[in-house]
Amino acid sequence: MAEEGGIEAVRDEVAQARTNGFVGLKTISAYRTGLVLEQIQDFVVAALEANEETGRPLPLQVHCGFGDSDLYLPHADPGHLKPLIERFGETPFVLLHCYPFVREAGWLAHVYGHVYFDLSLTIPHVARPAEALREALELAPVSKLLYASDAARTPELYYLAAKWWREALADVLTELLDADGAEDSGRRILRGNALALYGLDG
Repeated sequence: MAEEGGIEAVRDEVAQARTNGFVGLKTISAYRTGLVLEQIQDFVVAALEANEETGRPLPLQVHCGFGDSDLYLPHADPGHLKPLIERFGETPFVLLHCYPFVREAGWLAHVYGHVYFDLSLTIPHVARPAEALREALELAPVSKLLYASDAARTPELYYLAAKWWREALADVLTELLDADGAEDSGRRILRGNALALYGLDG
């Protein structure tokens, strides 16, 4: 009974989230149960149901890939989300971090119109950020990739993430596009895509 009451409380909070000024939702289920969520009638599924019932569902951010030591990495593969992504087709899914599942995230963003992803944690930490970006864009269009740093604990990471993202974008986008296309795509990834997804003013 306590769990039922908790789920109802979650549903109520999600139903009012947009009215209360929120522009997105987030789950860290990867740390708790893993991402095989469609088999579990848990708080995440209830939240997604309530979100879609509003008629204007907020984007759902989902932690994917590596993180702290309490995470079991194979269960954090975003590919596990496929049934849930198909079930909740009106909800924008935003896959966060993604490493080492960058290609899997890019594939989901390629196949499903309501899937987006970022490379936060990835770009500031991997030895070859441009290579991670190439993997991200092998299938996914530039309209699906979002800049983010996830620089929550180390102040220097705000600067380094921005610097390395820009350098990686300059390397990769100029390989794929002409100068005007590369500049436009870079602006979209660094700013425009997030503004559009979350309905924020420029």
